[in-house]
Amino acid sequence: MRARMIGLIGLLAVAACGSPPPAGDAGAGPSLAEPPTGTSTEVTGANGATSPATTASRLPVATDCKTDELSLSIEDDSAGAGTVYRKLVFTNTGSRVCVMHGFPGVSYVSGEGGEQVGPAAYREGTKGAPVTLKPDGTAVAPVGFVNVRNYDAAVCKPTEVRGLRVYPPQETAAMFVALDGLGCAGNPPGNQLVVKTITRS
Repeated sequence: MRARMIGLIGLLAVAACGSPPPAGDAGAGPSLAEPPTGTSTEVTGANGATSPATTASRLPVATDCKTDELSLSIEDDSAGAGTVYRKLVFTNTGSRVCVMHGFPGVSYVSGEGGEQVGPAAYREGTKGAPVTLKPDGTAVAPVGFVNVRNYDAAVCKPTEVRGLRVYPPQETAAMFVALDGLGCAGNPPGNQLVVKTITRS
């Protein structure tokens, strides 16, 4: 009887050693459904050939246009009662895509490096949508120029100006565009300059 029990225990031990490890066993190898870590996935084509799978590249997100990536010019636009409108034209001279959004800062100056003459331009209207500029792309901002001769000279203090100092949106470095004219060095009751939001050209 004892010999029969010993033989039965030996058979059970042999059977246990030949069984595959249960699912989820810590010693199990990688699943056939997933490639092992660090290996490349292959895609099988219709003709049975295999090739490595490709991942779509991600383009960098466009950020604000910097002053040194832009050039500035001015174009005539239209005239209203006592106000002439012109367009500030911003051109992306850089090598990357960038974004302009909102109002530029605009004021009269006595020269490219000169003093500001009178109050800066009043922001007219609402902030528009972002404008994406590819290299060589352009965006515009309309500017209204009031005839300052219509103001009381004692309050306006008419002063010759040589151009506009312009800050692109979100920038602290200024640009200059030449434009001879007359501005108020004083503080007139109205707005000698008005500027609208950046838009597509």
